[in-house]
Amino acid sequence: MMPKIHIVTDSGARFSNPRLVRRLPVTIIPNTIEFAGKRYQEDIDINTEEAFQLMSELEAPPKVIPPSESDYAELFTRLSHFCDAVISVHPSRELSESWRNGRLAAQQVNGNCEIAVVDSQSLCAGQGMLIRVAARAAQEQETAEEVIQTVRQAVNRIYSVYCIENVNFLRANGFMKPSHAILSHQLGIMPFVSLEDGQVIVIEKVLGRSEVIERLVEFLVEFTELEDAVILQDAKHISEETRIMQDRLALEFPGQHFPFTMYSATMASYLGTQATGVAVLEKESEVYDDDF
Repeated sequence: MMPKIHIVTDSGARFSNPRLVRRLPVTIIPNTIEFAGKRYQEDIDINTEEAFQLMSELEAPPKVIPPSESDYAELFTRLSHFCDAVISVHPSRELSESWRNGRLAAQQVNGNCEIAVVDSQSLCAGQGMLIRVAARAAQEQETAEEVIQTVRQAVNRIYSVYCIENVNFLRANGFMKPSHAILSHQLGIMPFVSLEDGQVIVIEKVLGRSEVIERLVEFLVEFTELEDAVILQDAKHISEETRIMQDRLALEFPGQHFPFTMYSATMASYLGTQATGVAVLEKESEVYDDDF
């Protein structure tokens, strides 16, 4: 009999198809976002567009408060009564206390239910991709250990990059030196950032919005095979940049779907509200036995 597995994540995760996720055994705990002393539960008290609007009026990023140890402990304990395992997928431990809170909470759960607390080493769509990996593995594999191992291995196949137009939040979060931020603003240079080992790293510069599409497409064509991919944008409805990118990528990857979504308010607290990016899950390489 297949193990009964439930998946947990926080509201910073984003999915290319939210309707699909609602049919999966997934519980999403909201982050709390604090604007000038006022707190909102992400996607409950405030939606993404409203949060972006508030952030656009700020010079410094809002504070994102992850689910607490007690929030996770209460949920894990409840799920443990009817699950064989719980897989809790968290944003990068380098950027959030969520993973640490989950680890402490898991130690409080008694019984035979295994609680696997996974550092996605990512944010936003990267988390969402791991949720899909976990849900698919839970339907296909025979033991909880196999499912957990599949999810942990997928962490190293997730990559995401963004081009950032307004660098205020990058500077305020310490991802970019103040002198570099001033120069970027003056010259119209957009930093091209990557999530590497769970950290936001400025890897190069892009000369204005005209080069954004070109650079993002170049990044994607470096992969030979994609298991999952999503375009991240700063608006709910499809942008012209995203439409052009989809057309370009259709030529580069025949038959591959490139959906889009608005990145989360949690992600915007790190990068700001004017960014375009992509996240990919590279297909697992085949391992061949050389002993004929």
